[in-house]
Amino acid sequence: MTVRRLAEQQPASFEFTPENKAWCDKQIAKYPPGRQASAVIPLLWKAQAQNNYWLPRPAIEKVAEMLGMPVLRVMEVATFYSMFNLEPVGRHFIQLCGTTPCMLRGANDIKAVLEKRIGPQRQVSADGKFAWLEVECLGACCNAPMVQINDDYFEDLSPASMEKLLDELAAGRDVKKGSQTGRTSSEPEPGKANTLNDASLYDGSAVGAWKQRFEQARADEKAAAAKAAEEKAAADKAAAASAPVSAAPATTQQSAAAVGAPAAPAPAPVPAEREAFAAAEEADIKAKIAALGKDATPEQKANAVGARPAGLAAARNGKADDLKRIKGIGPVNEGKLNALGVFHFDQIAAWTRQEIRWVGAYLSFPGRIDREDWTGQAGPLSRGEDTEFSKRVDAGQVPTSAGGPSRPDMKK
Repeated sequence: MTVRRLAEQQPASFEFTPENKAWCDKQIAKYPPGRQASAVIPLLWKAQAQNNYWLPRPAIEKVAEMLGMPVLRVMEVATFYSMFNLEPVGRHFIQLCGTTPCMLRGANDIKAVLEKRIGPQRQVSADGKFAWLEVECLGACCNAPMVQINDDYFEDLSPASMEKLLDELAAGRDVKKGSQTGRTSSEPEPGKANTLNDASLYDGSAVGAWKQRFEQARADEKAAAAKAAEEKAAADKAAAASAPVSAAPATTQQSAAAVGAPAAPAPAPVPAEREAFAAAEEADIKAKIAALGKDATPEQKANAVGARPAGLAAARNGKADDLKRIKGIGPVNEGKLNALGVFHFDQIAAWTRQEIRWVGAYLSFPGRIDREDWTGQAGPLSRGEDTEFSKRVDAGQVPTSAGGPSRPDMKK
């Protein structure tokens, strides 16, 4: 087992820069009280990067102080993982992969260049710019031989390209990262293979034909939604023209206006198209949410994909509808909807497309509202009518029901 010791020459002290200190505080905040020690590796890594890619003793002590850990515990982590350099490595620390694939592809020739230009392993060059070390597999076997310099990979190397790379770094010029032969990712070397030429499998772009299919699906979705909206608007107009004036319960549009929501209800796809519509919506929403990062809150995710529906401060007349009579809404989701100010069926029936997207993302199941047709179920319920599912709830046949009728005009 390799013995790892701290360098004999150590700086007198170490302090994070203000920017790095703010970054460290953010990492520590990810963990609950009493669990801050979980941030030890990120903080050591940041300290090493700040200190020319090596970790001095004062930095280890500073990390221990920030995390409330014994110095010995942080020292154990720093000396155990070879990713932490315990002695100066120069401005450009070169890790040469010497594992079998790289060895077979010429790693020994690259090693000879490093020995000639820099000297033995772990020795810092006279100008303080370079040091190198042979390491185990770095995971770029397809593009062997390769080296890692600080945080970047340099692949498809030859003695000549390694010499040129060292010259450029020594001169302080920008260098080309990744493949040094023009290869894209881990594709076959240019001119040495002819694969993926079938247009039905691959369109030759960096993204691939799937993007065209995805964009076409979104275009079809928008066209279907626009057509459904036109048909619904025409039907509502015709119904309004022929309907007698009465004291019937408020319509969806009236209820929406009462809570400040847009008057036009969300277009609902016909059942035969519902799954495809929901799948396309779900894919679009998930793609947008993925771009936010892991720390995004449910509300931030929802705001990125839709518009929050207007809510009520409290249920009308102090009596909320039993939203569990809508298939897909159980006690947990009913509680979350109530917290958003959604207490009545007519509110859900009036949701627009953007509001459906917002609620679906907020509840962490985009596409489900369409798959279960919440707005379609809510319409009849808001008019005092039943659905097949609400009948089962009222009969106590659904586990989340109270075991009997939940409408105020019915008796248990």
